[in-house]
Amino acid sequence: MNICSLILVFLLNYLPSNALYSAEGKASFYADRMHGQRTASGERYDKTKLTAAHATLAFDTHVRVTNRKNGKSVIVRINDRMPKSRLATIDLSRTAAQQIDLIQTGIAAVKLQELDAAEVAQQDAPADVSEVTLANKD
Repeated sequence: MNICSLILVFLLNYLPSNALYSAEGKASFYADRMHGQRTASGERYDKTKLTAAHATLAFDTHVRVTNRKNGKSVIVRINDRMPKSRLATIDLSRTAAQQIDLIQTGIAAVKLQELDAAEVAQQDAPADVSEVTLANKD
């Protein structure tokens, strides 16, 4: 190997990448019988939380899932694994599936977009609400 190849290998392998994951595929949702079972991350599955399973994304990664048919989206946190060979790209919790109208069809075409830390913090922060002055009410 020449020096240019070594530098290229170093740059590709050791420098952090700012590229965020995005994909299109199919989404399904967990069966109710899975409620309370342990996930691959060790926590228990809760059908009322906005969580999901993905084959390769790291645990605690936040992903916006958008139903391509109706445009509705939900932000979920990855806390479980699923096989790579499945037809679906992501498995959503029941509550997340309800928010994008996935329950009746059971599976839908979706777009996935990983969120960076700033977007996640913005989602978690309470909205700023300006106070209404009552000066003119007298």
